[in-house]
Amino acid sequence: MAQQLAAKEPNAEQIAEQKIYKQMGVTDAEYDQICGFLGRKPNYVEIGVFSVMWSEHCSYKNSKPLLRRFPTTGERVLMGPGEGAGIVDIGDNQAVVFKIESHNHPSAIEPYQGAATGVGGIIRDIFSMGARPVALLNSLRFGRLQNDRVKYLFEHVVSGIAGYGNCIGIPTVGGEVTFDESYEGNPLVNAMCVGLIDHDKIQRGVAKGVGNPVYYVGPATGRDGIHGATFASEELTSESEAKRPAVQVGDPFMEKLVMESCLELIDTGIVLGIQDMGAAGLTCSSAEMASKAGNGLELYLDEVPQREEGMTPYEMMLSESQERMLFVIDPKDEAQALEIFERWGVICAKVGKVTDDGRLKLFHQGQIVGDMPVTALVDECPVYNKPSAVPAYYNEQANTDTTRYNEVTDLNGALKSILGSPTVASKEWVYNQYDYMVRTSTAVQPGSDAAVVTIRGTRKALAMTTDCNSRYVYLDPEVGGRIAVSEAARNIVCSGGEPLAVTDNLNFGSPEKPEIFWQLEKAVDGMAEACRELSTPVIGGNVSLYNENAKGAIYPTPVVGMVGLIQDTDHITTQGFKNEGDVIVLLGETKAELGGSEFQKVVHGVVEGRPPQLDLETEKRLHAGVLTAIREGLVASAHDLSEGGLAAAVAESSISGGLGADVDFRTELRADHALFSESQSRILLSCRPEKREALIALLQEKNVQAEVIGTVTGTNVKVDINGKPAVQASISELRQVWKDAIPCLMQ
Repeated sequence: MAQQLAAKEPNAEQIAEQKIYKQMGVTDAEYDQICGFLGRKPNYVEIGVFSVMWSEHCSYKNSKPLLRRFPTTGERVLMGPGEGAGIVDIGDNQAVVFKIESHNHPSAIEPYQGAATGVGGIIRDIFSMGARPVALLNSLRFGRLQNDRVKYLFEHVVSGIAGYGNCIGIPTVGGEVTFDESYEGNPLVNAMCVGLIDHDKIQRGVAKGVGNPVYYVGPATGRDGIHGATFASEELTSESEAKRPAVQVGDPFMEKLVMESCLELIDTGIVLGIQDMGAAGLTCSSAEMASKAGNGLELYLDEVPQREEGMTPYEMMLSESQERMLFVIDPKDEAQALEIFERWGVICAKVGKVTDDGRLKLFHQGQIVGDMPVTALVDECPVYNKPSAVPAYYNEQANTDTTRYNEVTDLNGALKSILGSPTVASKEWVYNQYDYMVRTSTAVQPGSDAAVVTIRGTRKALAMTTDCNSRYVYLDPEVGGRIAVSEAARNIVCSGGEPLAVTDNLNFGSPEKPEIFWQLEKAVDGMAEACRELSTPVIGGNVSLYNENAKGAIYPTPVVGMVGLIQDTDHITTQGFKNEGDVIVLLGETKAELGGSEFQKVVHGVVEGRPPQLDLETEKRLHAGVLTAIREGLVASAHDLSEGGLAAAVAESSISGGLGADVDFRTELRADHALFSESQSRILLSCRPEKREALIALLQEKNVQAEVIGTVTGTNVKVDINGKPAVQASISELRQVWKDAIPCLMQ
């Protein structure tokens, strides 16, 4: 059977003459480079290995020059980009490990398994570092819920995330879900995992020690997921459905066994290097581990556990079957390692050894079927500086007046429209499917500014969030990039945490289009600037390009995953109002800034102009002031003003806390602008009346603009503008609009 299958594979001459390599995403120039590295024409296995290693998904060949612009070091950073996940010190010999990754294309054609295996993959990235995963988050983007296909994708993506996370026993504690027509046909499914580790348990994916054995752990390899990395590096088309076999199938119960057995193995201290088999499977893990150690690797493919008969070397090397790991140990420790996996009932097979020749050599049925320089696969991938061009729409909208719309007088109706917008509305339909309390460390559940997970045996906790307003990024990528980082940090601060670092997921259209590459370039510039100013280095992440549909590219969506440290659990703060009679304080300046706002989109039906502007110095002062106030016990609740502006923030704090508000906001702005502007660097606080003076004095000392605008009351939300009634509704009325929006659309 193996010979029959192998006979169907084209030989080196046929690959060259028929340009078969183009079907794998390899260009003519890249093929010539590969021939140069090998000193001959590649065979079918070798061109397959090169094609996935040189794909955008694995090599970042179109984005690497931009990623170098990110700040990646800092006092707390123990490990930055380049490993399975980044690591940040949190004191007491402990560290937090986290990363975000995409599974967009697989989720577009097979939403349940695409989302589920995205969760499985990111979990492996965390425990491959030696960390215990403690929380999952996600960032999801879909088209309009009025579309039946979108409903199907939404329902099954959420089910896939829930099915995997719930079964493996890691709480899904937070995230974001946004709906916009730009994502129709190309949803975004970004999964983030956070773990904890002691400093002395940190692992790296290196193939150390010439002659040491290389072990495969996990279920047998099948034909699922072949060329998944290449599939993720091309645009979705009408033919993409035919590539359904490229989507892997996940088994969370098996991953639980693999995770626990690997963590036990790491605890023994005998592991020299370990890495998960993610994108490009056995190919990427083996080549990268060898590269990082400056060594070579031999793989004996007959020893690879196989669940299907007659698998070819090409299939084994490119399969992305799930729940698999690769590790290296000293020969003297083999028996100890094998005993651990046997006890857990997990397959563990010796499949290779570390060499000193710098080559990845593949053996099958007594023959060498692949022989490639490791550096050519990993370190000498082509890197492109793509042309960049300012899109026409950006120039055309430079002078768009976003305040020119007729004044909205039904402000109650406008608020309800915004609260009922699926992007702003309650996501309980989503997170109620997740087990967010498993492990019993979840201190703040989904629905507040950031999720909070306590660290057992300490007074510390971790705040975590994912954020990005893609409309802002579309209208001005550089400003939108700054806002994405700043809003994430603001959410961490509102929860009582000090922002530590960033993991990002850059979701964009095709980099072959100069206008799209410009969006990517400018967004990275904005994010990098904000990360430097706010001292939140980028410690890892993912790039997902070629996100397009029949109408063009998605909105540029550079999702920011951020983790913060809460020094004492007494500092944990949530957005809900706490006590009747508390004073409501608005921090920051409100301007007439409607570009990209929910009000502009939902009420006026357009997305145009420029987004709100952001001053990073002002933002930094805001964070310092609020965090100090929280730590000094002056703050009862804190909520960042984002989609929907002041009116939505007051309503959300009332709905969350079950208490109303009586607000009178004094401003020179028009009432609808004052209520729904999305000016940045604003936070809504509440405090006990006796702490009002101390809070205001502290904020003044920190040079943070603050004004008392109202009090927490009983059961109604009342917002006046300059003493004139603007919004008046019961909490139950607003809650019903907010809670029912998504369930009604999903019926």
